[in-house]
Parts: sequence; C-alpha cells; structure tokens
Amino acid sequence: MRRTVKIKDISIGRGSHLVLIAGPCVIESESLVLETAQKIKNITDKLKFPFIFKSSYKKANRLSIDSYSGPGMEKGLKILEQVKKEFNIPILTDIHSPDEADPVSEVADVLQIPAFLCRQTDLILSAAKTGKALNIKKGQFMAPEDMDQIARKAESVGNDQILLTERGSFFGYHNLVVDFRSLVIMSNLGYPVVFDATHSLQLPGGVKTFSSGEPKFILPLSRAAVACGCDALFIETHPRVEEALCDKGSMLPLDRLEQLLFQVKLIDEHRRTWLKEA
Repeated sequence: MRRTVKIKDISIGRGSHLVLIAGPCVIESESLVLETAQKIKNITDKLKFPFIFKSSYKKANRLSIDSYSGPGMEKGLKILEQVKKEFNIPILTDIHSPDEADPVSEVADVLQIPAFLCRQTDLILSAAKTGKALNIKKGQFMAPEDMDQIARKAESVGNDQILLTERGSFFGYHNLVVDFRSLVIMSNLGYPVVFDATHSLQLPGGVKTFSSGEPKFILPLSRAAVACGCDALFIETHPRVEEALCDKGSMLPLDRLEQLLFQVKLIDEHRRTWLKEA
C-alpha cells in the first residue's frame, strides 16, 4: 500500500495531484529568494498547482573551494522563515549533519537528505526524530530497490513521512542518466516518489571546477516522469539563470516554468483518469 505524505495542506502520493517542489539552488540573497518565491507562487496559484518552496542555506558538496556555498544556516533560515510567513507556503531545505536537524526543523516543513549523504545513518535518524517529513534523494550510486533499506532507517524511529527522489545515476565520468524504471520500483516500495528534473541532467564536474548540465532536457524528462507516475516534480529555477551563483548550467529559467507545469498537469490529469478507469 502506497503511503500519503502530508505537508501542511498538501498531500503527496496515492492519487493526489502532482506537487511542485521548486526554487533557486541556493540562497543568494533575500531579495532573490523573495522574488523567485513570489513568481513561482503566482504561476502555481494560476494553475492550481500545489507548491513547496525549496532553497539551500548551504551547499556542502561543492566541487571547488571557490564555489559559492550559501549564506550559512543562521542567515539562511531567517530568509526561509520570511518566505514561509509572507507567502504561506511550505519550505524544504537540505541538511548535511545531524546537529542541523533540530534547528532547521523549526523552520522547514521538509528536511532533505542530499543524494551523496543518503547512506549516512546518523543524519537520517536525526532528521527523522524531528517528526518532519523527509525527502531522501537516491544516491547516484544507489539501486532504486536499495532505497527501501534507507527509508527503514527513518521508520525505525517512528517516522513514516518519507519521500524518495530520483535524480539520475552515474553513467561514466561527468554524466548522469535517468532510468525511469527507478520511479516505478521506488513507488512499489510504498513511498511517494519525486523526480528531480534538474539535477538528473547535470554533468557533474563538466566544466573543470563546477558542474554544468543540459537544461534542454528538463521539459521532456519531466513529461516522461509524470507519465511514469511520479508524485512530485523537483525543479531548481532562477529568474536570471545566467547570473546564478550555483548550478546555473542545469537550472530551469523561471520564465519557462509555466509552460512546463501546464504540460505536466495535463499528463497528470490524464494519468489519474486512466488509473480510475483501469
């Protein structure tokens, strides 16, 4: 039986409407975050699309020491709290160490476990003990069926509010590939499944000191993932991608988001109709 994860008034999984998790990769400034949140909310309100805002106060896995990694937890959480209050939307953000779980849970509605850290038991247990929903990203090195064992770590401390995210698998050096069977396999484990449409097409370390990507594939891969039955889309987006301080090679330009959501909403509506008629 597939679970439903409840995040404020948003339900994810088991027949619920497709949900959007979106925002800039990392907090660059308060003004940028508020601008992005407002624009995404305008689009999702127009399309009646459930929306969870995402941005990171820290990116702890940058390739280069010179890469921008965010404003830090204290300043970043204050900005995320402002977004939450001003726009009345749930917040998702990453944590990277067990001691971040409690303070971050005071602001965030969903704690995200980064893909590179998905096997870190202490991190998952600390996050799960907060009682907040968890979004656990499948490591690029993990088989989808093995994510069942990762989720069971969270469940061992009484937290079953778990999302599993597909974000591509290593395909040689500097490349990722999406195996869409992964969405079905993880869904069959009983958890709502998220498709990360932007990190899945990254080219890790593709430009010597930082990662690039192939954003031209965001739309077709998103359509395919929704047709395969994902419960939510994770999309990093920015109003001025060329100026972004992190992951500008893989983020979706914000002015293309409405077209993408319009198309995947149609696919999701048809898919849910087919399931009812089956």
